[in-house]
Amino acid sequence: MKTKQPRIVIIGGGTGLPVLLRGLKEYPVHLTAIVTVADDGGSSGRLRDELQIPPPGDIRNVLAALSDVEPLIVELFQHRFQNGGGLSGHALGNLLLAALTDITGDFMHAIREMGKVMNVKGKVLPAANRSIVLHAEMEDGTIVSGESKIPYSGKRIKRVFLTPEKIEPLSETIREIRKADLIVIGPGSLYTSILPNLLVPKIGEEVIKSKAKKIYVCNVMTQAGETLDYTASDHVKALYNHIGPCINTILVNDEEIPESIQALYAKELAKPVIYDTTRLSSLGLDIIHDKIINYNGEVIRHDTTKVASLLYKLLEQHETVYE
Repeated sequence: MKTKQPRIVIIGGGTGLPVLLRGLKEYPVHLTAIVTVADDGGSSGRLRDELQIPPPGDIRNVLAALSDVEPLIVELFQHRFQNGGGLSGHALGNLLLAALTDITGDFMHAIREMGKVMNVKGKVLPAANRSIVLHAEMEDGTIVSGESKIPYSGKRIKRVFLTPEKIEPLSETIREIRKADLIVIGPGSLYTSILPNLLVPKIGEEVIKSKAKKIYVCNVMTQAGETLDYTASDHVKALYNHIGPCINTILVNDEEIPESIQALYAKELAKPVIYDTTRLSSLGLDIIHDKIINYNGEVIRHDTTKVASLLYKLLEQHETVYE
């Protein structure tokens, strides 16, 4: 008999994570989002450099996605200044998180307090309570440093790694992974949004050790500079090569993408990710395939309602007495 709400841990960053969370927060589940702190571009990068704090941008987007306040408050939190010299380009939520970190002296404390203000459903945890730097070793042996620079190197990535060498995850993050009934990895940029979380010492290891159902929500389109020409199994192999066998299920899109949309993405050297069933099965994975996308104008996004429904069904099939 289920005595408490099932616990879902979602690991990611970028634009994919908030999309997923908006759907899942409507279900009777305990949500924890583990969010990357490797961002070094835009407003986040400026605040990181000038104030010596972890980058707040991905955290801000997740807080907004999980919030339960008036829409105008979310709009205010997400507002980005277009003018004003030093203010230009900054999102108000980033500045609020920076101010709270200054007041409380601790980034995690700032996130908790901001969560109360935004009436957030669930927990938002940074992968580490300090900034980390993401580096990529390319296939030709060169090293590119900085999350925002890696996709623009024009070279194929061999592996990514973090500095400094000594990075500690929050103990709360490890506890949530250990208590999870379902662990969701992705969607998001494979090398610059997902792996920076899993490479934080202990996080990847705890995911591998977990007895929870573990699912990778595969990207719908390839990404130039990161996953050019990758199939679904290539995405999984990259995860495995970095941290080991961390999933037992993969969710892939099987909906045809209109040629007009494909043509737009082709300008960025992006194309639909092929789900290569035979190779995925050879990795021992359960494959869930469905029509899981919608369109925001000409931009492809995961369908938050559909994906949340599929993930919740997975929980119901996973016979666990929630503790």
